[in-house]
Amino acid sequence: MNFLAHAFLAGDAPADQLGGLIGDFVKGPLPAGLPADVAAGVKLHRLIDVFAETEAAFGRSRARVSPPRRRVAGVIVDMVYDHFLALHWSRFHAEPLDAFTARMYRLMDANAALLPPRLLEILPRMRETDWLGSYRSIDSTALALDRIGVRLSRENLLRGSGADLVADYAGFEADFFAFIGDAQRFAQRWRRER
Repeated sequence: MNFLAHAFLAGDAPADQLGGLIGDFVKGPLPAGLPADVAAGVKLHRLIDVFAETEAAFGRSRARVSPPRRRVAGVIVDMVYDHFLALHWSRFHAEPLDAFTARMYRLMDANAALLPPRLLEILPRMRETDWLGSYRSIDSTALALDRIGVRLSRENLLRGSGADLVADYAGFEADFFAFIGDAQRFAQRWRRER
């Protein structure tokens, strides 16, 4: 879902980045054939997800989501934060966003044998339409939320949720800036101590 943020927060090690990118597709115990360094990246992805759920700015953003959509607020905030990360990318990373995203697609291509089947299936479309870079646009972010909602087994609460972003854009943006610094420090500390 929030692929860009997880790839960014994973740091500079390709194995951590790959683990960050595949983390949403690996449920339960880690696959036996997953290399230890990639498994560590998946573990970091999971820890960042737990961290986000308890972080104050992320909680404020969840509260900004309209009441009918609160059950899926975490998904919405994840995507909204990818939007702001892509939009303000040059503040956080020296490598241009287009170069970074191209490198992430090459990383996944080079490690296709390790990708979970669902990610392997969507990777061509993800690369062709540059999902990671497209988050810069509000419209693309809203469309991504709509597409995710189609896959939900219950009522599609994500359809039209881009309107929540627009309704409190400045508030979400302020929350993002508060969150991303905390998340960077959390991820850096974990990578140092592992």
